[in-house]
Amino acid sequence: MAGNYTISVGTVGGGLSVSPDGGESWNRIRTPLPTECNIRALAVDPNNKHRIYAGSDGGLFRSNDNGFTWEYVESPMDDLQIWSVGVDPDDSDTVFVGTRPNAFRSRDGGDTWEALDLGVRMPCPIGIPRTTNIIVDPRDTRTVWAGIEVDGVYRSLDGGDNWTRLPDLGPDPFHGDIHGMALKPGPDAAIYCTTPFGISTSSDEGESWELHEFPRFHEEDIRSYCRGMVIKPTDASTMFVGNGDSIPGITGTIRRTQDAGGSWDEPELSQTPNSVVYWFAASPHVDDVMVAASIYGYVYVSTDGGNNWDKIQKEFGEIRSLALTPNE
Repeated sequence: MAGNYTISVGTVGGGLSVSPDGGESWNRIRTPLPTECNIRALAVDPNNKHRIYAGSDGGLFRSNDNGFTWEYVESPMDDLQIWSVGVDPDDSDTVFVGTRPNAFRSRDGGDTWEALDLGVRMPCPIGIPRTTNIIVDPRDTRTVWAGIEVDGVYRSLDGGDNWTRLPDLGPDPFHGDIHGMALKPGPDAAIYCTTPFGISTSSDEGESWELHEFPRFHEEDIRSYCRGMVIKPTDASTMFVGNGDSIPGITGTIRRTQDAGGSWDEPELSQTPNSVVYWFAASPHVDDVMVAASIYGYVYVSTDGGNNWDKIQKEFGEIRSLALTPNE
């Protein structure tokens, strides 16, 4: 039975593909996004469950109908790599876009844009840093978090006007190689970051960090590489982390915690990933459904809240981003 939800898959070199029936059939978007473009960022507006932003190497695009049709959003980012998009959960007109390096902000729904200088240090060990994650804090939307590949975590307390680099996540520069980020609200609030070393947790608003390393896949591996992560919409203590032997790697898995990082297990995957599990998608409007993807084209869907993950038949090239939206 087809799922009553839409999955969007952004790739490097293969553009954007959208499935309106939970992964059974697929539509490759051909206009206005080029069919062979790079889509490294997909983000769903938290105030509009059918609106998706897609960040490419050729600018920003927006869909208001679950990815069926798209419009180009005029911006200064046409010649930059877009790595992340964050939408204010209290005001959809406020949109942040992370680029290579730094970021941009719109306060009028994308009509005009301001360049933001986060103070990112250059060069970094990979050359020009990338703003891989932007989170507008739902507890206080004047607080905005940014994860940098490779320069650690930055925070703004005034809606993005000014930024501060937070303390290092560890002694190695690549402890600051931020891949995924998530914010757990509530009385035991925490900020989580994934890096090549594992997942780091801060319970004091980023002033200090505690690292958890996952088991290595092979005896000769240097570390257990981590990429994207997602917090389960219906249970903030349950989180999933994409893991693998390296990047892109030859194998991977999904790590899960159901007690906010106190302990970890591996939910059942129908087929072993062919590379690191790179990214996730979830939606508070699609009960018990979650999506994950390996960097080399496998897409997994869980319909039981993340206990079991089935690989869909369709395979892609190099996947970099995912989105999940309800059809109704």
